[in-house]
Amino acid sequence: MFSEILKFFARAYSTPEVRKKIFITALVVAAYRLVAHVPAAGVDVSALKNLFSGSPLLSLLDFFSGGTLANFSIMALGIQPYITASIIFQLLMYVIPSLKELYREGEYGQTKVNQYMRLATLPIALMQGVGTYFLLSTQGVIPALEPIAIVALISTMVAGSMLAIWMGELITEYGVKNGISFLIFAGIIAQLPVIIGQSVSVIEPSDYLKVGIFLLIAVCIVGLIVFINEAVRKVPIHYAKTKSLSGLQSSYLPLKLNQAGVIPIIFAVSLVLLPSMVGQFLGSTSNPQIASLATKLTQIFDPTSFVYNVCYFLLIVGFTYFYTSIAYDPKDVADSLKRTGGFIPGIRPGVQTRDYISFVLNRITLVGAIFLGLIAILPSFFQNTIGVANLAIGGTGILIVVSVVLELTREIESQLVMKRYDMHLRK
Repeated sequence: MFSEILKFFARAYSTPEVRKKIFITALVVAAYRLVAHVPAAGVDVSALKNLFSGSPLLSLLDFFSGGTLANFSIMALGIQPYITASIIFQLLMYVIPSLKELYREGEYGQTKVNQYMRLATLPIALMQGVGTYFLLSTQGVIPALEPIAIVALISTMVAGSMLAIWMGELITEYGVKNGISFLIFAGIIAQLPVIIGQSVSVIEPSDYLKVGIFLLIAVCIVGLIVFINEAVRKVPIHYAKTKSLSGLQSSYLPLKLNQAGVIPIIFAVSLVLLPSMVGQFLGSTSNPQIASLATKLTQIFDPTSFVYNVCYFLLIVGFTYFYTSIAYDPKDVADSLKRTGGFIPGIRPGVQTRDYISFVLNRITLVGAIFLGLIAILPSFFQNTIGVANLAIGGTGILIVVSVVLELTREIESQLVMKRYDMHLRK
């Protein structure tokens, strides 16, 4: 197995096109991690780290930012504004049919929608920058600043966020696909040594059995993630217009068990953390009723609470169905099969084919959505087992890392296959 992996990467490195993509991706990620450690001015970093160490919510946010939030670098906002803009536009596609039709026009339509999302990211980053400043100032992390200094600090955070998004677009265009997810992956990988070191430091000899069980479960989880990501429901397809020696030519329609990938996790995290952030922001107000309500809101949506995990699970399930409905339209597939003379055995072309594909897709998406939700809330069950302080060391982080690695492997494999086809055509 290990030798096969080495051979695979050796073939990838020996292919100039793949080597170029890997080199560009590594270069952009290195630049991203370097800029992520450039601190913003006017922030008490030691007080900020103490604040983050005592808050599971902020620790979770810092994990997904790759440590840029606890260090309060110029990229403190990270790519969160772009994710928020993506959620807004995904919802708008259901409200505005013309926007959904534009997105389905192919590469041109998707480029236009992505351009609109980038434009919407700027005001969202500005609002999040203002909110972050007031949140940290109420906690005593940022001292009272002059108006010009406040404008400079918020402008720095907005510029850092736009720079991070631009780097993600560079990776998408010139490196591997889905550069935004790859930046999140890079941030998680960068944080893992620190989190593992903190976890190891609190382990006692009496905990060795628990740690062994945890590691065994972690290996099983990785195997399940790979299995679910690669699982495909093959719907048989026959083509009436093409005859072969054995009769009708047969093929199949691959329906992935998890069509949405890690997108539902990222969207759900962005929304489920909002109540706690609002609660922390309003907790220091002078109005006792608002402060009491904010405290209760923070306690209810604490990352270790039952309500938080239920909401997190339901949001992941909902976003999985939502994103799958946008990314995969059974009507388009049914129309394409009808035009090419394809049909599902026992199912009439057209409306019945569409309904059948929708029925199968809804059933397998339910399995994938429940799996994603369970993986995401696993840390709450395991944190008390070995005393892990950072909640994100569990399923969510592993899911994103494994999914991005699988996507990277698939893209490299497709590039190698295309290279072999080109060589055969030249012969």
